Amino acid sequence: MRKCGWFVRELRVEFAAENYLSGGGGPGDGGGADSGTGGEEGEALQLSTRWLEVLRTYLELVLCVLVSIRNNRNLQKFSLFGDISVLQQQGSLSNTYLSKVDPDGKKIKQIQQLFEEILSNSRQLKWLSCGFMLEIVTPTSLSSLSNSIANTMEHLSLLDNNIPGNSTLITAIELERFVNLRSLALDFCDFTAEMARVLTDSNHVPLQRLSLLVHNVSVMHKSLDNMPNDEHWKALSRKSTSLRVYIMAFDIKSEDMLKILKPSIPLERIHFDSYITCVSGAIVDLISRQYDKFLTHFILMNDVIDTSGFPDLSDNRNEDPLVLLAWRCTKLSLLAIHGYTVWAHNLIAIARLRGSDLKVLEVTEESIDFDQGELADQDVDPVHNLIEQVSLGLGQPWHAVMDIESLSVFTEPNRHFYREMQNFSEDI
Repeated sequence: MRKCGWFVRELRVEFAAENYLSGGGGPGDGGGADSGTGGEEGEALQLSTRWLEVLRTYLELVLCVLVSIRNNRNLQKFSLFGDISVLQQQGSLSNTYLSKVDPDGKKIKQIQQLFEEILSNSRQLKWLSCGFMLEIVTPTSLSSLSNSIANTMEHLSLLDNNIPGNSTLITAIELERFVNLRSLALDFCDFTAEMARVLTDSNHVPLQRLSLLVHNVSVMHKSLDNMPNDEHWKALSRKSTSLRVYIMAFDIKSEDMLKILKPSIPLERIHFDSYITCVSGAIVDLISRQYDKFLTHFILMNDVIDTSGFPDLSDNRNEDPLVLLAWRCTKLSLLAIHGYTVWAHNLIAIARLRGSDLKVLEVTEESIDFDQGELADQDVDPVHNLIEQVSLGLGQPWHAVMDIESLSVFTEPNRHFYREMQNFSEDI
């Protein structure tokens, strides 16, 4: 980085927390904790020491990267992702822990100043993407960009569900400067009706890609009251007939999804991920009816610990919502499911309906169930029959995903959204 930082034109960095630990970094690695301490108190001390090391290393690496490019005027594409959600899941990322690593806040302040210095020094920047980077982007960061650079920026993504209260990383007024945006990625709660109006102004080029993350943390602390209504979405679609939207919803209640899913959204990709809140069959049915002309990617992930009782979307319904999705959404090319019951006969129906147009069909083995009639037939092996029939339907060899970690979408949700958003935005 020190050698090439001053002239590199494209920089894409992911800070992966699991790589920061010395000595293997396993859960039992105390990272220098007193091995004589026993019981729960000792484990807590070891975990505390371990994650303090992660946080300290993270700050040092961020500083190293930013210092190396601070004077780079050739930078055209700048992309940063920080895997800080790992720390959040451990419950260790708090003001208390941060104050131990950076007691006077000097490192955080230096990081923020370096980021703004990079923006102010840029002369050719077209792509700016910053996702889940701890304390790096502030609500005033974008003001460091000159008008000439803001006017020619083609992609902007600012994502951080740690921003407190009603604070946002970009406002509608700030967005007015970005008249040449082709793609945009934001927290859904930050994408307001006023922003939608700005993007339809005559001096803005048509937006091609819009990626929105609906996170339960944001919904809890912010409001959905200012989101675009259906008329705003219609205006956006009229402005750009090629606009496509990607939404990822993380642990969002069905009543909130019903508010969010306006009929006129040109929704191409949707990904549901949850630990607590499951998607209902009514939501899947609504999606298949409203977005049948656009939808290409549909992902259902339910990371439950108890695998004995997956939710059944077809429960008390004449038709399975997933089969209806495959029937109605004629452009569907990717369907991935884990943690929801998928009946074998419905999986065969989906394969036959979409055929070779369904390029990716990923269903984990533990999600597949068989009805009693299939299991009672002594002459047919139900698993072999399923594999054979689905393969025939798709026109290519198929098998269930045996290990959840083999799923193409199996990764930490923020990271998956960020990577998918990058690919989605680049595909213009």
